[in-house]
Order: sequence, then structure tokens, then C-alpha cells
Amino acid sequence: MPFDALSPQPSHATGAVRLPGVWRAEDETRPVQASFADMGTALRDVTFVVVDLETTGGGPGAHAITEIGAVRVRGGAVDSEFSTLVNPGAAIPAQITVLTGITNAMVADAPPVAQAVAAFLQWARLGDRATVAVAHNARFDLGHLRGAARTLGLDWQEPLILDTLALARRAWDRSQVTNHKLGTLAAFVGSPTSPTHRALDDARATVDVLHACLEALAPQGITHLEDLATATDPVPASRRVKSRLADGLPAAPGVYQFLSPAGQVLYVGSAVNLRRRVRSYFTAAEKRTKVARMLDTAVAVRAIETPTEIEARVRELRLIAELDPPVNRRSRAPQRRPWLHLVDSPNPHLALTAALPLSEAGHAIGPFPSRKAGLEAQRAAESVLRLEVWDGHSVRAVRRADTPADADTALQALSGEVDLVAGPLLARIAELSDEERYEEAGLWTRRLRALLLGACRAEKVRPLLACPHLMAARRRDRGGWELVDVRWGRLAGSAVTAPGADPRPTIATLRAAAQVVDRPARVGADTSVEETALLADWVLDSGARLVEVGNPAVDAANQDSANGAVAALAWPVGAAARHRRVIDAEC
Repeated sequence: MPFDALSPQPSHATGAVRLPGVWRAEDETRPVQASFADMGTALRDVTFVVVDLETTGGGPGAHAITEIGAVRVRGGAVDSEFSTLVNPGAAIPAQITVLTGITNAMVADAPPVAQAVAAFLQWARLGDRATVAVAHNARFDLGHLRGAARTLGLDWQEPLILDTLALARRAWDRSQVTNHKLGTLAAFVGSPTSPTHRALDDARATVDVLHACLEALAPQGITHLEDLATATDPVPASRRVKSRLADGLPAAPGVYQFLSPAGQVLYVGSAVNLRRRVRSYFTAAEKRTKVARMLDTAVAVRAIETPTEIEARVRELRLIAELDPPVNRRSRAPQRRPWLHLVDSPNPHLALTAALPLSEAGHAIGPFPSRKAGLEAQRAAESVLRLEVWDGHSVRAVRRADTPADADTALQALSGEVDLVAGPLLARIAELSDEERYEEAGLWTRRLRALLLGACRAEKVRPLLACPHLMAARRRDRGGWELVDVRWGRLAGSAVTAPGADPRPTIATLRAAAQVVDRPARVGADTSVEETALLADWVLDSGARLVEVGNPAVDAANQDSANGAVAALAWPVGAAARHRRVIDAEC
């Protein structure tokens, strides 16, 4: 639905033209149950399969395992146990027998490795979403199971793995426990089972160590299945405990803001699942120095829930531009990004401008990420078009013809026919390479790439910049549809339909309640091109469908713009994108 920061207003988009064959209500899918990833799974609801192996001492493979012992626990209680000796099909060395007490005679009648591992995998169900494989020094035990399964052609589904050795090191340092061997830890936590180098005994002891570790780490935010993936990351305890800031957040799309003690917005981000994303900042190792410092400073998180992910990402862009948070590095000052256009004067020439009239958006290239990049593109174009002497002095330029190009040719190149510039420049780069003038070839390649990147951006945003009204839909993974309403390149509203529901009432509601957007005088006046590009990616995605385009209630010029936008959306990949692929492949 419309942004709650905007007051709902009557829409000008009544009577929009519906495109035949683009939308069908019968395309709706059946409901799908929400996933654990969306809801979050408390550790009490997680199944832990704690496993221990004894081996011949050799590397992983088809002839190494001599015993498998495992305990399945859930909610702190033992669910079942698995134990079997295994015939490795090879002699057990004497020193291993001394260590484990397992002799060749003991395994003579035991099942072979293939049968034993297959039985364990069937019992363990490691492929289940809420099942975690646990071992002390998991690289050894799980490595042997994985190696045997793959060598023997068994179905191995890689599980989430938790290593109690690493977990114990995170829970207790050397001032609390002398070392982190299984026997030491079992005694430290008061386990009734002493490890004996026999698989089931060691697995039972590991269960007690696991429960003690999770109890010790719970105050640091290790409380859900999703936390286990980063439980052993080197995150300071003072930061982990802040994961509780996410507890009240919805498991839904939205925008989040980290706040300082003074209430300043330090950082803005967006997420598909607000609760999970915010928790991850405090439970995973943060490699960005500025963000890590921000997390240590932040005392609160403010969240704005949105119906769709695309609306969350758009809000993020707008808030960064509005608030200028000190830790955000991107999306700042988008209005200063230049375009390359043709100056209509007695002496037409190319120039950069950050104030491009909307009427010129169809025959301009950009925006460029910086003025430097824009100048590189301008030099590339001017060296072929030859409208005037460029770069402040005469240079050897690429000749498209014996006479300078006229303004009409320049306008064609800026309007999408970038071949007029790219073709001669590619030939020039090849010529320089053949002459082994690689430095010059690299210079022109860099300039051509800057031009093509700008042309790609222009090709992407032009259709939406020219369109007064467009509504598109994408199917949701869990059923239903996501809908967006875009007007003059700006997101005017979004909505979702319930799984199995007829989407047409939601479409009508969105159309009526979406923000009114007047035709802007210039590109970027009210909406950043970055927002328009983000929406273009969404609309042009292969899974997106146009619901309706255009508005017959407004003037004919606007309807012509909408019709042109539809044609552009259906157009094949532009020349700029094709040439850019060539440049990237050759460099």
C-alpha cells in the first residue's frame, strides 16, 4: 500500500489501460507455509544429532570407520540413540586398539562401512531443515562421514554443523577451564558420562557439553537456530548481548535505523526479514570497521515495516538521501550525478549537467557515478562525433568520416544508437593493440567503458522516466503476488495479495490509494535516478508481469509517453549492454 509517510490522496490513475494477456487471475498459486528462515526457530525446537566416530586412524574414505555412536536430542531431552560397530574392511592398527579397545575380532561380524553409514544417515535425517549435526572437533567426525558417504555413492545432504570444541572456546576461556578437550569439559560441566574413546559414551558426554555451552551463551544472544551459523565467530560479548534489540522487530520486510544514545540515526538499511537481519549484525563477525564501531555505539533500533522488499529498498534510498547517516557510504547526494547531453546552440556541443530536463531524458546518457567518469565518457563520444575540439587542445581523434559529425548524428548516438561511437572506438582500440600501443589502447578502453556504463543506465531508466503510470506484479515464493505502482519513475505504492486470493481488488485499492506524482520538470528533481533504476530492475525481471500501463484520463502527451515506455520495456538488450559485455570480456 502507499508509504505511511505520505498522506493517501485521490489518484489520477483512474481508468488505466489494462494490457491484454499480461495478467490472469488464474495464475494465482496455492498457499505455501512460511519457512523457518522467515519465522526464526528457537533452540528448544531444534533437533541436535550429536555424533562421535572411532576410526582406524586413516584418512576419510570407505575403510576408516570402526564405530558410530550418536544421540538425538530436542528441547534438552534425549529422543533416541544410535550405536554400531563397523567393519572397516581393513586391519585396525594395534595402537588404535590400545586407545579405543576396539579389536579386529570385535568388528569381524559388524556391518560394513556402506551399510553402517547408510543406516546412520537414515536414522539421523541430517537433511531436515531444523536439524543440526554436532560433534566435538566436528571436522574429524563429519569429515569421515562425508568422505565415506561420497566414496561409497551414498546420498549425503550437507547439514548445518556445530562444533562443540569451537563453541566451548567461545563460552569459556582458559581462566575458567584448563583446556577444551572433551574429557576436561565433561568433568567441568558435571556430565555423568566420562569419555572413553568409545563412540556412544563420547557422544553422550558431548550432549552435556553442548547443553552447557548453549546455556552459557544464551545471554549473548545465541537463542535461535539462525544464531548457530555465527555462534563461533569472534564477536565481542558486549556486542552479542545487543542482539536483544531485534527481539521486538517483525519478521517482515522493512527499513531499520541504528540510533545513537542522543537519538542520531547512525546507519540505515533494508531487509527482507527485519528481525533476522538486525540480529545478524550482533551475532556475526563484522569486517567493516566503521559498521563495527557503530554497532558498539548504537543503543536502539527503529524499524519501519513495509509490505514488500522493493518498497523497503526504496525507503532505504530516500532515508539515506534525507538523513545522510554518517556510516552509510552509498546513495548520498544522487542529485549531483551528471548526465551527458547535447547543448542546443548555434554551435552544438556535448556537455555534462546535473539538471537534465525530463524532456531530454530520451536523448542523454547517464547518470554517471562522478564527474570524472562523465568526462571520460564525454571524451570518448567527442573523439568520434567531432562536434568541437575537446580536451582543451587538438588531439588525434577517431574519425568516423572525413568531416565532423552533425548535431543530428550526435543526438542519435545519445538516444540509444551508441554503435555510432562504440564501433569506431573499438576499431581504434584494436588498431592501437595491433601497433603494441597498449597504454593508449587501455586509455580509450577506459573511456569507452565509462560511456557504455552510462548508456546502460540510461537504457534502463528511460522507460520508467517517461511513463506516467505503470503497475507490475511478481509472484511471491509463498504464494500471492507483490504489486508495485510506479509513476514518472517514482514508487507511488506497493501491496501484496494473500495466497490463493483474487488479486484484482488489491490492484484496484493500490491504484486508488497510491501517491499522486506530477510530471517532474527535470530528472532527479523529486526522485533519485537510483530509485528509478532499482524499480526498473524489478519491473524488467523475467518473473515480473505488467498489470497496466498508461492513463487515458490525462492528456494525450502523457499517454504517448506511456505507450513509448511499453515499447521500450519490450525492446531487446540495448547496444550499450552488448558492447559493454565485449569490453568486459576482452579486458
